[in-house]
Amino acid sequence: MPTAIAVTSADLVLPPTDHQTPTAALLQSPDSQPLDAALAEMTVLLEQHGYVIALYPASIPAAHERRLHTVRAVLESDRIALLKLDLPPLGVAVLVRQMRQLSVCDFSAGVVASAARLLAHYVYAGALLGSVARLDRVPVTLKAHAKSWVPGSQFGVLASPQPQLIRIGSGDLAGPAFATQLAVARGQLQSEWVTGTLARAWQVQNVQEFQLPADSARWWGTARMIEFAAFLPDISVLHQLVSSVRREVCSWCGIQLIGDRCGFCSAPLPAVDTQVHAARALTPGASARHGR
Repeated sequence: MPTAIAVTSADLVLPPTDHQTPTAALLQSPDSQPLDAALAEMTVLLEQHGYVIALYPASIPAAHERRLHTVRAVLESDRIALLKLDLPPLGVAVLVRQMRQLSVCDFSAGVVASAARLLAHYVYAGALLGSVARLDRVPVTLKAHAKSWVPGSQFGVLASPQPQLIRIGSGDLAGPAFATQLAVARGQLQSEWVTGTLARAWQVQNVQEFQLPADSARWWGTARMIEFAAFLPDISVLHQLVSSVRREVCSWCGIQLIGDRCGFCSAPLPAVDTQVHAARALTPGASARHGR
């Protein structure tokens, strides 16, 4: 059985790309599920899959995050990876689907878990906003704040991999230098800028529209928005990208990993040379560049 991928919200599970892509398990909040039920469900996942990789947004309530750590602590299991993702909701959903794709490949659970940090560098996640007055997750200048009160103003915002904010009509968002597809989720803003202007500028191969995640309006500070995320869709490219990074063994828990940090125990690699190698491998475009 493939390594289990788990999420903290059902709207983070996008439709599969093919018949091989498995779904993800749902780890419910303390308000929705008592602790004993959560422990029982996690035990079943471990028995069926061997390892569980739980991916969750950094924006989830503190009580929900505590529940995840409580379950792992009570079960005293070193086979549960808890990976906090500092991405907007749609970006998290895109990365979760890529992890689901990788879970059925010929990678160990440790390699799959540590691949999340690598793949996050290749997700260009942002939004078209009608206002940035309440945006606090991307740096906003006083000038941009002032312009957000002008009727009709719209802003293009990139949260990852490098924060950027532009006023529509006065600049361009820096896009990926490799072929991507574009995921789009519409809020209460009417515009074709994302699927038209941005998609053409970024030369995306395809545009897919999804339901807006429930937490998107809170994350971006407004419901007047259209969220988007450009991503690598091809499993063969993802496989090649992960395969190109040198594999190491965690000195703390003994599991295999890539990059400079273990996905299961979070221990960093102590050797300087492996850290340098991992940093180079994590540089966007280093091994994923391919023709448009």
